[in-house]
Amino acid sequence: MILLNDRRTRRRRLGAGAIAGGVLAALLVAAPAGATPDPGDVPPKPKEVSKSAQAEAREAIENGEIPGQDEIVHSANIEHVANIPKDVLAGTNTDLAFQGRYAFAGNYDGFRIFDIGNPKAPKTVAQVLCPGSQNDISVSGNLLFLSTDSSRSDSSCSSTTQPATEKSSWEGMKVFDISDKRNPRYVAAVETACGSHTHTLVPERRNVYVYVSSYSPNATYPDCQPPHDGISVIKVPRNAPEKAAVVGFPVLFPGEGPDGGGNPGGPTNPGVSKTTGCHDITVLPSADLAAGACMGDGILFSVKDPERPKVIDRVQDNVNFAFWHSATFNQKANKVVFTDELGGGPAPTCNEATGPNRGADGIYDIVGKGDKRKLVFRTYFKISRHQADTENCVAHNGSLIPVKGRDLMVQAWYQGGVSVWDFTDSSKPREIAYFERGPASTEQLTFGGSWSAYYYNGYIYSNEITKGFDVLKIKDRRTDPARWVHLREFNAQTQPDYFD
Repeated sequence: MILLNDRRTRRRRLGAGAIAGGVLAALLVAAPAGATPDPGDVPPKPKEVSKSAQAEAREAIENGEIPGQDEIVHSANIEHVANIPKDVLAGTNTDLAFQGRYAFAGNYDGFRIFDIGNPKAPKTVAQVLCPGSQNDISVSGNLLFLSTDSSRSDSSCSSTTQPATEKSSWEGMKVFDISDKRNPRYVAAVETACGSHTHTLVPERRNVYVYVSSYSPNATYPDCQPPHDGISVIKVPRNAPEKAAVVGFPVLFPGEGPDGGGNPGGPTNPGVSKTTGCHDITVLPSADLAAGACMGDGILFSVKDPERPKVIDRVQDNVNFAFWHSATFNQKANKVVFTDELGGGPAPTCNEATGPNRGADGIYDIVGKGDKRKLVFRTYFKISRHQADTENCVAHNGSLIPVKGRDLMVQAWYQGGVSVWDFTDSSKPREIAYFERGPASTEQLTFGGSWSAYYYNGYIYSNEITKGFDVLKIKDRRTDPARWVHLREFNAQTQPDYFD
């Protein structure tokens, strides 16, 4: 039994897990001669917290309310089977993608390929040094895609950071050929408006369409001023990826005044300007649907014509949502979960002061048919395991766990760890399992924790910002049927039809 409300006994009664030793293979660093990690793309620096916050963190550890510093704890139905520390790529670990027996892990310094044929002993196949935040990653067939959302001196893997005001600045999408997993080849670069913070694949037999999400948050970025109220659509021919090019810029927020954009977001994050682009988009190709998390707006749109997505409905939450970050459909396409990245990621928002409705998930039912479908809010979900004020924690990237008849999801919460939760009843979601580490520090607010946590072919994989690549196994009667579902490829933002 998972004790979610008894903070003082919860972790001690469930017990702490031990770090499982991972096996590291010989490394292949595929990068141009002389390429080095770029100090310009770095995570937020640690921040001192008040003496009272430090004392509260230490007291919470002593009382068993939170784990000890770097201590691993988890519910009884989760097993920690492996951890592979960071190696050549020393930057911030980011998103994950999967194909066959391989996992692809993004990092601000490039990407790493793991052989997960034996999930209990992942082996490094290659590390590709190609700096450029945030290196959001996805794969399709023989192609791998990386997002660059920082001003670079050029499009090469030897580029360096430079001010966005420089005329030579470049940011956008990079494409690699991964037909040889041990020797990925950089084959194309496509510059896009405001770069590429994240991206989403809409794959077809001959082409891969890439929806590029980028946004213009404020006047800090002189190369990306509003109106920037749409997404770039890139068409990549599978047999000639070097011909990849932007084929359109659909405007998602038309007619919103002289500056363009949609809703400015709620009072919980008053620095956010009008919606001037999307942070992330998730497509459900089997239903020709997409959900966009777009700063101050959540949108539902049709992707029947992938070059011309059409907005069906749009919602806002000016009470509790500060920054619409990502989206996940359930399998029946009658629900969507939106996340709110209150504080942008480096802030401590999983605490009593912030409360249960901010920095949380918003669960929406999709009602109606066709172009008349509407998003109807039901409730919020947030982990109830309070974190110290030295731990960054907020809703982040996750995916479905494929079980017929249930809506189950695994999700990353930065230093809040990995949560497995059930939203089958969209008005009464509940956590059913978790895994986390104690605070990285009891004296400073540091940036770390799980960036992405996804379920793939029987295991949960988490890309931990500082600790490396974690593999978890969930053993629970509610999730057990998922072990029979095996995918050949998985990008969380391109949701498959698990039961087709």
